Amino acid sequence: MDYHFTPEQDQFREILSRFLRDKSPASVARATLEEGHTYDAGLWQQLCGELGLAGLHIPEAYGGAGYGPVEQAIVMEEQGRALLCAPFLASAVMAGHAILQAGTEAQKQALLPGIADGSVVAALAVTEQQGLWDKADIQLAASPSEDGFVLNGGKSFVIDGQVADLLVVAGRTKVGLSLFTVDAGAEGVVVTPLQAVDTTRKLAAINFENAPAQLLGEDGGADLQRLNNAVLVALANEAIGGAQAMLDAAVEYAKMRVQFGRVIGSFQGIKHRLADLMVEVELAKAAAYQAAQILADGDDATIAASQAKAAASDVYLHAAEECIQFHGGIGFTWENDTHLWFKRAKSSEVFMGTPAEHRERLLQAMGV
Repeated sequence: MDYHFTPEQDQFREILSRFLRDKSPASVARATLEEGHTYDAGLWQQLCGELGLAGLHIPEAYGGAGYGPVEQAIVMEEQGRALLCAPFLASAVMAGHAILQAGTEAQKQALLPGIADGSVVAALAVTEQQGLWDKADIQLAASPSEDGFVLNGGKSFVIDGQVADLLVVAGRTKVGLSLFTVDAGAEGVVVTPLQAVDTTRKLAAINFENAPAQLLGEDGGADLQRLNNAVLVALANEAIGGAQAMLDAAVEYAKMRVQFGRVIGSFQGIKHRLADLMVEVELAKAAAYQAAQILADGDDATIAASQAKAAASDVYLHAAEECIQFHGGIGFTWENDTHLWFKRAKSSEVFMGTPAEHRERLLQAMGV
């Protein structure tokens, strides 16, 4: 695919990349983790206030900038490259798209401005004990009450659930699968942080016991496939940003590491491995960019989203493994930053479906 960004998009990427290099190097992620914080609240407000990132894809009528999936893909790619620790994926992408797709006009007017300016952190709670993004796996029960609904059941693997102010929850009514909004501090909501391989992206389990909730949109109207497509495209673009970061780190180290009197980048075997990896990264980029453009065109992105997620997940993990190999013994030590991207690559590989599952999904969408 021959894909070209517009000059305005290239300029936006450069501004964002420079901002993240200056404000969110790996040392910031390390400091956030070592101090026990989930993310840097000051940096988050800068991202939302100065750059308007959280509201980038939200229409201007709801307090956003009114851009689309391609610009959001640029943000995700640069955040993946920088390994940004912030609730952008959970709040702006996952919960934001859920409200945009399912909410009524009044709900969008009420909920989206806070997400757009970063004053409200939202999280999307879909998966349960099996961790499957499949409507057949959702058993949380929603029952009518005087003020709306009450929820009973549990959710697991909720990204940034422990810092969320607002929860968007998938549950079942007598009509069918629906989405609900829940105040994270409401009575009957218990949030438990989970231990995760990737410490830069926090996960939580959330239990609901007669928790008050409001129906988001229509009863039985949840369209998980459409929502999944939007999130998968964002994840794929984040992954190619991380893969590019690992490729760049491997190249830089190969230029400086001396073995047998020569830099290791001069060895034929190293050159071939780096060249092969570069081709893999570029192919995954093409798939991720194409998926974002299909979303922007308003077409069904099921096939493209799964193809992009599978390709990007594979190459991200491969790039991280190769980078560790090139670094030798120091590659997976705590002092070296490579392991941070490796853990993100491993968690991203399985989140919302493994590459094998997504290849099966795209084949099913093709009718195979």
